[in-house]
Amino acid sequence: MEKLPIKTVVEGLLDLQATGESATLLGIGPMSKNCVQATLELSKEDDYPVMFIASRNQVDADELGGGYVNGWNQFTFAKAVEEVAEDIGYDNLYYLCRDHGGPWQRDKERNDHLPTEKAMELGKKSYVADIEAGFDLLMIDPTKDPFEVGKVIPLDTVLERTVDLIDFCEKERKARKLPEIGYEVGTEETNGGLTSTETYETFILKLKEELEKRDLPMPTFIVGQTGTLTRKTEQVGTFNFKNAYDLAQMAKKYGVGLKEHNGDYLDDVTLLEHIPSSITATNVAPQYGTEETRAYLNLAAVEAKLVEYGLVKDASNTRDVLLEHAIKSERWRKWMVGEQKELTVSQIMDQNDAQLQAEILDIAGHYTFNDDEVKAEIEKMYANLKMHNIDGQRYVVDHIKRPIRDYAECYNLKGVTTRIKNNAK
Repeated sequence: MEKLPIKTVVEGLLDLQATGESATLLGIGPMSKNCVQATLELSKEDDYPVMFIASRNQVDADELGGGYVNGWNQFTFAKAVEEVAEDIGYDNLYYLCRDHGGPWQRDKERNDHLPTEKAMELGKKSYVADIEAGFDLLMIDPTKDPFEVGKVIPLDTVLERTVDLIDFCEKERKARKLPEIGYEVGTEETNGGLTSTETYETFILKLKEELEKRDLPMPTFIVGQTGTLTRKTEQVGTFNFKNAYDLAQMAKKYGVGLKEHNGDYLDDVTLLEHIPSSITATNVAPQYGTEETRAYLNLAAVEAKLVEYGLVKDASNTRDVLLEHAIKSERWRKWMVGEQKELTVSQIMDQNDAQLQAEILDIAGHYTFNDDEVKAEIEKMYANLKMHNIDGQRYVVDHIKRPIRDYAECYNLKGVTTRIKNNAK
């Protein structure tokens, strides 16, 4: 299938909004190779484009520390997606996207309080690898700053850094004679607050002016806060339809799509509101990691039953190993609330609080899928189940497909690739 630029897809969706045939795209966090397979299978089955949105913690250059997802850098990530596509005979549109690229976007860089100049330098190195690996969309996000903790970074600072980074990326892309790419920008950190339409339009107008001065392209997406917010494994925000609708109309005036972040664990009512509110795309990531963890725990429970029935002699230790590695990863801190954020690993291990440990496993299990010990236990479990006609890996992929399918149905995604192409003729 001819690869349409992502900007063309978004413009096609904006055009289709007038006909009632539009859709809200899904930006999917590539939490594992299983997640990539689930995504591409559904995209193929139901004829819609998908975006893989990789954060710098998930996928990054080896020299910058690599990523926790399969140890992928930009090139091995691109290759893995390509391999899955070939294996399933994929014939639709997928896009490799950088989520939250830029300075201080790796946890370590922020925790180390890197000076601005150094953080910008590393952010640029990451973008160069993105460009060389063939990424289709880069999020330019200079809204993290360890020296402005608890404060909203001034709009002018965000604007200046955004334009400078787009300018840098365009020069690097053109120097390599590579095709055009899309850009995603935002007005503030996506922390569940609501961007006012006035702030949003001010940002767009100033951005447009500065980009035109340097002969740079307008972005494909501008992030706006619709009230969504993920904590633990729940949606704790409140979707604001009016704000979403107003922001979407504002972005559309400039030929840009509204992008929503923190779209995990949304209920059907909220999902169905996305089409009339004209949101062009939603990012969902940790939910798919959590669903994969839950799939492994379900398989482990079946394995335990087979042991009980005397059908399996040498059981894996999947749940306990996943739990231990999840606790020790400490990546659950980002998603916890209140005093729980400050608990030490030894406190959690020693307290033996089953409910807290289960919560941490649910939240942070996916950060450990690439750990050797975890992989070994999962493979052992798969082998035990296979002896009794259960295809564990197939179950995991199908389990991850369930929430993706729910979103795709509510977002009117079925057949949208064909609708976009037909409308363009």
